[in-house]
Amino acid sequence: MITERLPLRDTNGHTIPRYDEAEVHRFDDMEPWVSAPMATCTVCDRHPRFQVAGNVVEVLDPCPYPNGITTKITLSVPSGKLIVTDTLRPVYWWDSRAVAADYNSTLGQAQAVEAMAALGCAFGPILHGAGLYRTGPDRYIIANPDLDEDDNPSLPEDTCLADITADLWAYSIADFEHWKARGGDPANLDDNDTIVDVTPGEYEFTHHSGERSFDGDASGTVVFAHVERIA
Repeated sequence: MITERLPLRDTNGHTIPRYDEAEVHRFDDMEPWVSAPMATCTVCDRHPRFQVAGNVVEVLDPCPYPNGITTKITLSVPSGKLIVTDTLRPVYWWDSRAVAADYNSTLGQAQAVEAMAALGCAFGPILHGAGLYRTGPDRYIIANPDLDEDDNPSLPEDTCLADITADLWAYSIADFEHWKARGGDPANLDDNDTIVDVTPGEYEFTHHSGERSFDGDASGTVVFAHVERIA
């Protein structure tokens, strides 16, 4: 048997961090065997299959999410009041069976967003803290504004309706009355929790952090989600 390391040339759309080569074992009268990296694709949470093509290694199966995942959910807000914070646990939290993929993967986070929406909570991962900002009538963004050299934010401060801490790297938003009906106690609210008045209706949250082009460390305003009333 001969063992060598060959460059990993084509990942077929998968994102495999920290690996740019793979170990290849060659046997007499047999196809080369690739000792696959232990890491899974950070997007689809799968272990890709590899093949040797000349003097390089390629991934056989394409990633099913070549553009990443844009997650859209709807939230009913009949009370016209939102509770906005980093976490609404234990009132809202997903069943582990609903999030089959690793939460650290793009797919796992998308599954968590959808599982929380099924319970009545708009949830999504964020970085560096964020805020809920009004951008127009019944339109909002969940975003992290950039700061200039004088610490002035790139978004008008008077459009910020709620600050969201980065303690748990996520936002959680629900209809205030729905939250109370599920056992939420207003007496337990603290400085991390904000009640925001909005037009009653159905709101669509479009979450962007799973998209391939998303850069949470980009300069300027980083928008994690767009929110708008659709009905």
